[in-house]
Amino acid sequence: MDQTTKCKQLIRLLPGECWWGGRAADGKSMPYGTELFRADLDEHHYGNQACPLLLSSQGRYIWSEEPFAFRFEDGVLSISGQGELISGEGYGSLKGAFGQASRSYFPPAPGIPEELLFTAPQYNLWIELLYEPAQEKVLQYAHKVLEHGLPPGVIMIDDSWHEPYGTWTFHSGRFPDPGRMVQELHDLGFKVMLWVCPFISPDSRTFRQLEPAGMLLKDREGKTALRKWWNGFSAVLDCTNPEAVKWIQAQLDTLQQEYGIDGFKLDAGDAEFYEPDDQAFVPSTRSGHSEAWARAGLKYRLNEYRACWKLAGQPLVQRLKDKSHDWEENGLGALIPDGLAQGLLGYAYTCPDMIGGGEIGSLTSARIDPELFVRYAQCSALFPMMQYSAAPWRVLDEEHLAICVEAARLHAQFGSEILELARRASVTGEPIMRHMAYEFPGQGLEAVKDQFMLGGSVLVAPVIRKGMRSRSVIFPEGTWTGDDGSIVTGPAELEIEAPLSRLPYYRKG
Repeated sequence: MDQTTKCKQLIRLLPGECWWGGRAADGKSMPYGTELFRADLDEHHYGNQACPLLLSSQGRYIWSEEPFAFRFEDGVLSISGQGELISGEGYGSLKGAFGQASRSYFPPAPGIPEELLFTAPQYNLWIELLYEPAQEKVLQYAHKVLEHGLPPGVIMIDDSWHEPYGTWTFHSGRFPDPGRMVQELHDLGFKVMLWVCPFISPDSRTFRQLEPAGMLLKDREGKTALRKWWNGFSAVLDCTNPEAVKWIQAQLDTLQQEYGIDGFKLDAGDAEFYEPDDQAFVPSTRSGHSEAWARAGLKYRLNEYRACWKLAGQPLVQRLKDKSHDWEENGLGALIPDGLAQGLLGYAYTCPDMIGGGEIGSLTSARIDPELFVRYAQCSALFPMMQYSAAPWRVLDEEHLAICVEAARLHAQFGSEILELARRASVTGEPIMRHMAYEFPGQGLEAVKDQFMLGGSVLVAPVIRKGMRSRSVIFPEGTWTGDDGSIVTGPAELEIEAPLSRLPYYRKG
């Protein structure tokens, strides 16, 4: 049964009821319900995806077309929003609530992102090249991938391959012959992505072209907005304006046509780079501007986003925000909870952050923890996608490098199975990476967030704590066959051996 109310709701929690949703970056705080928690979905998405959706373990959900704020306190969920709030109940379980919400409000679109994203590791050049990518460095990285036995996949050329921001042409000094580079990468078995963003350098020819055409966001005073982001101050493309979207897509189309570029990493677009009183072609919320930037990428099958609002069910790759080179906090310990949150928000085509962490401030060769790097790789291996950046052959010795190569090969071995799950997701809307409580309701698994299901049959239990060579695994009902050949009959909780070389996983019989 569903009902609609105006702007505010108070919901008393049922005994033992748990909730998920809102922002992917809050994964470690989920499930909600037992402690004080509050969030405002139009204020901050904390660098990752968000969706106006809350889901209950007891078959209830909340949806709105607009951002809302919510609070869990003393057994009550209070919600206030800018639009109508739709609540549903009677759908039995977390899976039932998700299915009803998905069918009703974000049904899956046909088609999936580029297949190679699922079947092979990805290689992002951010950590190795930072703001100085160059043609020969890109080719050298690709050759090193193959020399060390890693499978070829999508290679991503990150920030500063281009002229000033918004001028999406190759920097002639660093990339003297981009067509030849792309052809060589194709010959080696790679597909090629370029990093782009919605920012426009204010002292560029592009700015002088777009400003009088009305394609740039204006502030509350009607002046062209200059926003501070991690690379300085820039104007912002107004993607609520169809002409601005046509313009950016024309730049990207030209790169594909002239050089054979396969796709794009469409970065930024975070809600916090906008203000609620900005003047746009179509008035919008902070979150709405984030959504508009994400819609611009729907044209490209090979894509990646880190910040997104709504658009669950669409064939967009959603990467977890930059993680630190740490075990806890925003490091390895956040990969699984945040990845599970992505799936429960309707983002099926998920990718963990770069192996070892993509937050450059915490990742330097002087403090690389080889054990942490290996466990990052193993944890990522059976996500729907996995992504290297820091070159494992540079930062690791032979022993640890060999384990990372094995993790990459394991992902490739599972490639056809992951690809089939992606195809099913484009029909059913279901997550590829699933919460234990989603797949096995009523078995007390709501608080489990250090293991996950790949589809409905593979239980993955990575080691995510330093120094551990064993871990406890919770097995739901059924018969489970391990990667080590062991057989477990559930329900059970067992301590299993997990030496550094092992990623424990089990297939349901």
